[in-house]
Amino acid sequence: MSGEEERRPSSDSPQETAPGTTGIERAISWLERKRRSKEDARVAGELRGQLARGWTEKVLTRTTTGAIYFVVIVAVLFWGRVPTTVLVASMAWLCCSEFFRMARMGGRMPNEVFGLTASVLFPPAALLLGTEGLFLVLVLLLVACAFWYVATPRANISDVALTAFGPVYTSLTFSCVVLIRSTDPGSSGGLLTFGVMGSVWLNDAMAYFVGTRFGRHKLAPRISPHKSFEGFWGGLASSVLVWGLLALLGVRGVTYPLALAGGLLVGTIAVVGDLFESRIKRGVGVKDSGDFMPGHGGLLDRSDSMLFGCVTAYLVLRMGGIL
Repeated sequence: MSGEEERRPSSDSPQETAPGTTGIERAISWLERKRRSKEDARVAGELRGQLARGWTEKVLTRTTTGAIYFVVIVAVLFWGRVPTTVLVASMAWLCCSEFFRMARMGGRMPNEVFGLTASVLFPPAALLLGTEGLFLVLVLLLVACAFWYVATPRANISDVALTAFGPVYTSLTFSCVVLIRSTDPGSSGGLLTFGVMGSVWLNDAMAYFVGTRFGRHKLAPRISPHKSFEGFWGGLASSVLVWGLLALLGVRGVTYPLALAGGLLVGTIAVVGDLFESRIKRGVGVKDSGDFMPGHGGLLDRSDSMLFGCVTAYLVLRMGGIL
């Protein structure tokens, strides 16, 4: 290779490419070529800066939304039974609405008036009449669905079943929070309810953390590909820990054997609730049940574990003589 060829500038360096160009012009030309070479990656959002910014925004959004959600619920739980009932009724209505939205996406036509009305009635009925109130609203819902089915030729049995199931799944289960909170109007009832809900929250958080770091064996790959057995055991241990703290603090007479049973059962059934809602979403082809909570999806996405977990906790506490 001759000396002249060795001095020939490459297209990737800001060397002189035409007689009479200045150093600034050469630098600008080189920067333009670099920018054009990355245009496809920029359009696809695959540049390192874009990926880092997107990840940071997602984490901040998710963290902020989760913190607000947590603070509001804890404040209301310790405020009293009536504020807790109002909050649970509001959340149940939103969860039921998101469930019906997914049902419509699956080609079904539930009676949303009956379903959403029942979803609002279950929590105050639990506050005023206990389990008898829940049974009363359930019977009224079934009777209303029966009248609707008889009077509406276009309705099919699937629509009727979903109309009844929607509020039972999202509100009757959520009303167990009200039943647990109603055990004591003071701070003791708030602490017990917070412990139950906290065991589900920590179960979810630790399952995600452990599964992300150490997960190797898939729990239910066809329904929720990211869940692992390692995450399941990590979440279960955290649930038992929270219940153990309730026993250690002597909250409402919770014993260590009852805490062990509660932690294991609530932690396990909460995962079933999560997988159940994931199966619903996969069946209708959606990623989230809604967009009510930025960074988390819908409220039902955030509450799916809580619905089954709180029912289980209520039964454990009831059979254990606490309620």
